[in-house]
Amino acid sequence: MRMPVFLFLVAVMGAAMAVPAQAGSGKEKSITEAQLRAHVAVLASDEFEGRGPGTIGETKTIDYIANNWAGMGLQPAANDGSWFAPVPMAERSAGSANVSFMQSGRKLRFADTEIILTSAEARYRNTAVPVIFSGYGIDANGGPVGDVAGKMVFILIGDAQHLPADKQSVRVRREILVAAGAEGVVAIANSDEGSWSALRRQSLAGTTVLQSRDIRAPVQGTASTQFAVGLATAASRDWDQLMVDVGKPEFAGVLLNVTADLDISTNVRRFDSYNVIGKIPQKGKKGKGKKSIHNNHGAVMFLGHWDHLGVCRPESAIDRICNGAVDNASGIAVLSEVARNLQKKRHDRDIYFMATTAEESGLLGAYAYADNPAFPLAEIVIALNVDTIAIGPSGAKVAIIGRGATDLDAHIEGVAKRLGRDIEQSSDANAFIRRQDGWALAEKGVPALMVGGAFADLKRLQEFLERDYHGPDDELTEKTEFGGALEDTALHIALGHYFASKRKFRNIQNALRPNPVLAE
Repeated sequence: MRMPVFLFLVAVMGAAMAVPAQAGSGKEKSITEAQLRAHVAVLASDEFEGRGPGTIGETKTIDYIANNWAGMGLQPAANDGSWFAPVPMAERSAGSANVSFMQSGRKLRFADTEIILTSAEARYRNTAVPVIFSGYGIDANGGPVGDVAGKMVFILIGDAQHLPADKQSVRVRREILVAAGAEGVVAIANSDEGSWSALRRQSLAGTTVLQSRDIRAPVQGTASTQFAVGLATAASRDWDQLMVDVGKPEFAGVLLNVTADLDISTNVRRFDSYNVIGKIPQKGKKGKGKKSIHNNHGAVMFLGHWDHLGVCRPESAIDRICNGAVDNASGIAVLSEVARNLQKKRHDRDIYFMATTAEESGLLGAYAYADNPAFPLAEIVIALNVDTIAIGPSGAKVAIIGRGATDLDAHIEGVAKRLGRDIEQSSDANAFIRRQDGWALAEKGVPALMVGGAFADLKRLQEFLERDYHGPDDELTEKTEFGGALEDTALHIALGHYFASKRKFRNIQNALRPNPVLAE
């Protein structure tokens, strides 16, 4: 693999910048804010174009990470023995749509802005497709509401807590309807106007999914409540009464006296993105032929997403790039410096490092790994996700995202206290548990957590989310806060030493364990 020019930039920046702070014990080489800043300066530069999956920005990003980790002494650890684990994706965005809804030969009048439809393939044509309203789409037993085969099914997005916990999400409900033969599935936005506006923008921007999980009807889309009310009224149905009926166990759907004529073009792109995976192998004995023999003591995993939103503004905008300095170039910077320090010795357990793709599209890289891991998930004694870490200042308390979900809280707190860190005892940070890559592993029973100061002060975090998050202003500046990130780097190094030591941490995970948070 070639050595990119930007690796030289990192070395120059690291040497040239002042060193404002240090972290680490006497056993590890000190880490500096300058080292973290240098990684972010490269990853969040305009040259990397916002690190969008499937773009030249991805190529530069994963090349940078792999070369960096190789230079630190890590070994490639993807399934094929390389650094890169392919993540096949399907990306769709709305093209053109000529859609008519007919009732008894009469064309119903609706505003085109109230419904957005896309097709599974580049072009879809069909006429006289029956329309059915199926409430939440499925019943308490998990079966489809009504005879949906060959029909365009309208379902509600909203609260579905009366359904089984694993079937409440719109995605799962759609998949059940697809399996039952639905020709189309259209999700109806919540009743407030703001909800539809946000959903419409999201639908027009497009979606990216894993090809392995690309389960969809020939037509899929979203519609406003106003559209759904008009559709019901045209079929001589009272919308308010329908909203009452959908909560009844006997609700069997309503076949509307309406059909749809559809001619839809969709921009469809299928491509491979990549997770970057490396490892520090556990220490082993030398057998015959000097082959390394590893005892199965389990593994420690560190992960964080490398992707961001790419070129996220129109050509007319002054700043078109969402650089993602805090989210999540800072996390990759921390991972890299943790790897640099932990590789200086061999531990009882393998230590894996994974930079995931497409977290911003729904944790896709993490889900792809969970579905096809490089080693059995049951061997992971702890997975530590690092995300949006350059927020808290020095001295921030240590919060645990996933507090109470595993039996590891006391171990983590013990390591943190030995570093002089105070502990945030509340579980408030668990509000973010489903919004980060560790969740994809936690759903499979892996003890996956996020640990550190960035999520201890939720007021400070919320200020970032409301100001710079997912916009062009998430750039590296002189004011970017690395004090807390520096302390969290030292914490993750200490956690790596602790959990990778069989003497310090003896609890071996022999089988995937249930996650109590999943039942909440």
